[in-house]
Amino acid sequence: MAAIDIKAAPGAVRFGDGVVVLLAVAIFINYVDRGNLATAAPLMKDELHLSASQIGLLLSVFFWTYVPAQILAGWLAEKINPYRTYALGLALWSASTALTGVASGFSMLIVLRLLLGLGESVAFPCSSKLIAQHLPQHRLGMANGLVALGLSLGPAFGTFAGGLLMAQLSWRPVFLIFGLGSLLWLWPWLSVTRHLSKADDEPKVDTAPPFAQILARREAWGAGLGHFCNNYAFYFVISWLPLYLVKTRGFTVSQMAEVGGMIYLVYAASSMASGWVQDRWMAAGGSATQVRKTVIISGHLLTAAAMLGCMLGSAPVAIASLFVAGVAFGLISPSLYAIGQTLGGPRGGGKWIGFQNCIGNIAGIVAPIVTGAVVDRTGEFTWAFAVAGVIAVAGALSWATLVRKIAPIAWQAAAA
Repeated sequence: MAAIDIKAAPGAVRFGDGVVVLLAVAIFINYVDRGNLATAAPLMKDELHLSASQIGLLLSVFFWTYVPAQILAGWLAEKINPYRTYALGLALWSASTALTGVASGFSMLIVLRLLLGLGESVAFPCSSKLIAQHLPQHRLGMANGLVALGLSLGPAFGTFAGGLLMAQLSWRPVFLIFGLGSLLWLWPWLSVTRHLSKADDEPKVDTAPPFAQILARREAWGAGLGHFCNNYAFYFVISWLPLYLVKTRGFTVSQMAEVGGMIYLVYAASSMASGWVQDRWMAAGGSATQVRKTVIISGHLLTAAAMLGCMLGSAPVAIASLFVAGVAFGLISPSLYAIGQTLGGPRGGGKWIGFQNCIGNIAGIVAPIVTGAVVDRTGEFTWAFAVAGVIAVAGALSWATLVRKIAPIAWQAAAA
């Protein structure tokens, strides 16, 4: 990916590969740190005597701050400085992760999950603001594929390495190791983006559309609903996969770590392949509407088929279906953010993704609680998979009908 100038003037500070890679690494850290609780759930459940509903609440409460803070993060990314906002957010979520390792009870875990959600809320609005501002349309697929690589490898590493470490050390030391280790990202980020951050601090006219304009767009609500439907199935899997494999399928913690890690590796490979294919397709003449909608709708339908396989199949079929779900999530991820970055454009990309991610991540509140309640009532995951499958189909319908055209919105014309 060639570097893209922030300014046309010779000698301008440049935004290039190093920044995109660091954004992907930050998303990787983001998903390692938020997913550790799911990996530790089988051990925490026994040590702290938690019910499935309490585990569901802990998984959900993260989103109580993460969801509304998306709007704040989108505003900060447009109004002040996305580089500095990202650094502060990562410092907060890393500290919250480390302190989880010394949590003394359920109430303290609740508070730390709230702080974790507040810190992690900066990730997608800030990264999308930078990508939308500095990369052209035909490069969004690979850039978002690389970010999605971090999104998928984070759970893979957290489930595999975290699970194996927890099997040896228990869960508390792992939270301390991962939380303190996450802070190391700040050194290259502050070093690489120092001049970019200073350039972004220069006085400038605020040309970003107000949230009222975004809320008035049918496409914004369609993208938010589609994002919600994708996230419901994704968060259902990422939150409950360890407990499902251990308690329902009889896996050991080590076996769970291996299978869960491989599923996320499939997700990672699918994300990069999806981004690459979309960029090549668009370079060959495909429109953003044709390319993005074809891929994202196909991904939703494949997710629904995977949930059906988990619901009705035997143990081997269910495990195979989870790998199919990994492929589907990878297909969707690059399009999910590229669509919002395209519609919002360079001026509104941060705010648009802030709103879209806010609506989409309500699924993080709903999915864990609904799943915990269903599992407590029925004693199994069958109907939880059914709910995820139906919602995935609703997502395909949302992208097909509510987001009719994927092209930059002329915000000045919209205001007029």
